[in-house]
Amino acid sequence: MADAETKQELVDAIRMLARAEIVDHSGHASARRDGQSFFINTGASTRGTLTPADIVAVDLDGTLVEGGSRPPLEFPLHAEIYRARPDVQAVMHTHPRWSTLLTMVGAPYQVVYAQGALLGEIPVFDSPLSVNTRGMGERVAARLGRGRAVLLKSHGAVIVGSNVVECFALAAYLEENASRQYLAMQIGAPYVFSAAEQQLFRESLSTPGLFRKTWDHYRSKL
Repeated sequence: MADAETKQELVDAIRMLARAEIVDHSGHASARRDGQSFFINTGASTRGTLTPADIVAVDLDGTLVEGGSRPPLEFPLHAEIYRARPDVQAVMHTHPRWSTLLTMVGAPYQVVYAQGALLGEIPVFDSPLSVNTRGMGERVAARLGRGRAVLLKSHGAVIVGSNVVECFALAAYLEENASRQYLAMQIGAPYVFSAAEQQLFRESLSTPGLFRKTWDHYRSKL
C-alpha cells in the first residue's frame, strides 16, 4: 500500500474512533512504515477533524523522519510493540468509556458478544500512568504478549492488528463487548460465551471481508 493510502486510512480510523467516542482529544493510532519507523497522528492534532497533514512518520526512538510536528508523548507505546511484534502492522491506543470502567473496578473482560471473542483473553496493565518512556512501552508490550489487546487500568486500551482496517474493527468490537457486559451487569450476571462458542466465532468472524464491513459501517457515519 502506498504511503498516501496508509495515511488516509489512519485519518479515517481516528476520525471514526472519535465519532464513536472511543477516542477523545488524546487517542492515537499508527501504522508500520517499514522495519524502523511508523506513521502516527501528531500529538496536537484534533482527532475529529484529522487530515493527512496531521500524520507524521517517526523512527522507533521517536525521531521525526517525515513531517514537521511532534508525535504524541506516548509514541513509545507504539514503538515498543513494533519492536517486540514483527507481525503487528497497526496499533491503536483508545480511551474507551466502558472498557475502562471495567478496569476501574477490577472486573475482567468477558465475552458476551460474538465479535468480542475475536480479541481473545485481554490482560490488564496494572498502571494508569502515561506510557511515555521506552521502559513503560516495553512493559505494555510484554503484558500484551502475543495477544490482540491489552487494557490499561483506569486509562484506556491498546489494540493491534495486521492492518489498519482490522485494528480498527477490533477496537470497535472491544468497546461494544464491554458496553454490553457493563449494562448486563446492572441487571444480573451476564451470559458468558463458552470456550467452544468463542472458538467458533473466532473461526467464522475473523475475516478481512467482515473487518471491512465493520469499517464501512462506521465510515458511512463520517
